[in-house]
Amino acid sequence: MFFGEFEYRLDEKGRLPLPPRFRPDFREGLVVAPGIEKCLTIYTNSEWKKLADGITSSGLPASKLRTINRALFATAFMLVPDAQGRIGLPASLRSYAGIWDDVVVAGANNCLELWDKSAWETEKQASQEQAWQIIEGLERR
Repeated sequence: MFFGEFEYRLDEKGRLPLPPRFRPDFREGLVVAPGIEKCLTIYTNSEWKKLADGITSSGLPASKLRTINRALFATAFMLVPDAQGRIGLPASLRSYAGIWDDVVVAGANNCLELWDKSAWETEKQASQEQAWQIIEGLERR
């Protein structure tokens, strides 16, 4: 389980350090992909396989499955952290998420999310407001 938020700065080569507490989870590699809300998502290899298996077995019509495969898998990258626990973020993904300097690594349960710092502040505030409404709805059940 990934939780917490961590602030970093990309180096001149576009490398980002992974939070030290999570580095053992990514020793064998990771998959970084575009997220839905203009962020990047980082999955362990096993979580990525679960995601892929879930999509494949979803029962979606072939045309929709092709669309998801193109949107998600064609834009994902398999990476291995270097000896210092850094990953080089591909330019296409940095551009997608608007990540150029200050980055927030946010734990999101089964994955990590990478956000431009200012975008994260906006998203965090909106998410917290919505989360309390969702929790209150669950308590009424």
